[in-house]
Amino acid sequence: MEFLIFKSVSLMLEPLGIALIILLVAAVVAWHRPLSGWKPVLLALVVLYPLSTQYVADQLLGLIEPAPRDPAADRSGQAIVVLGGGTYFNAPEYGGDTVGSRTLLRLRYAAHLHRTLGKPVLVAGGAPEGGPVPEAESMKRALQRDFNVPTQWVESDSHNTFENARMGRDQLKSTVQQIYLVTHAWHMPRAKLAFEHVGFTVIPAPTGYTRRFELTVLDFLPDAEALSDSSLFFREITGIVWYRLRALIGY
Repeated sequence: MEFLIFKSVSLMLEPLGIALIILLVAAVVAWHRPLSGWKPVLLALVVLYPLSTQYVADQLLGLIEPAPRDPAADRSGQAIVVLGGGTYFNAPEYGGDTVGSRTLLRLRYAAHLHRTLGKPVLVAGGAPEGGPVPEAESMKRALQRDFNVPTQWVESDSHNTFENARMGRDQLKSTVQQIYLVTHAWHMPRAKLAFEHVGFTVIPAPTGYTRRFELTVLDFLPDAEALSDSSLFFREITGIVWYRLRALIGY
């Protein structure tokens, strides 16, 4: 239930949701005052256009991504915790559910860290969208099959990052206090906040940084993928605020 509530609220606070609310206001205004209806429509365009460009999307995500650093330089971590980032449902080429592209990117980096540091791995992710196979189970299979990396712990009941942290703590109990946390760079601030809240010392191990080869005119043209990237920024900000509120009320 919490997953659905948070998802619904965050969608309405993302660029497309904001623009749709403004357009709804425009429709109401135009109904009562036809000559004034253009004003909120113009506001919607002003909001939507820049957030639909890759240049603005990259700048926004860059605001929340931590500075790159090599987590392997700190050898104090006791385990590698890698968070799920989505499932590829009913993949015909694999004969069933498997990890999505974001999850695969995180697993690749977790495998690299495992080979560098030799630390055991915990995979975390349930089935918040109701799939038959928890994400963590698909992650475990992918790590073994594609990267030849064993998984020591599987946390497969969580529905969000906050639950990843709480249930991951239950899995690791008191034997692990310091972890290398693997997730996307834009997701790291929220994930780090959640895991520190439950008592872990976190060594950030972000991957999937926002990077461009060079700036071109295409970066200033509207693009659906850019709008999706801008939405990630607003979703993460909403999540950070929500997690801080949860921490304050002890939830």
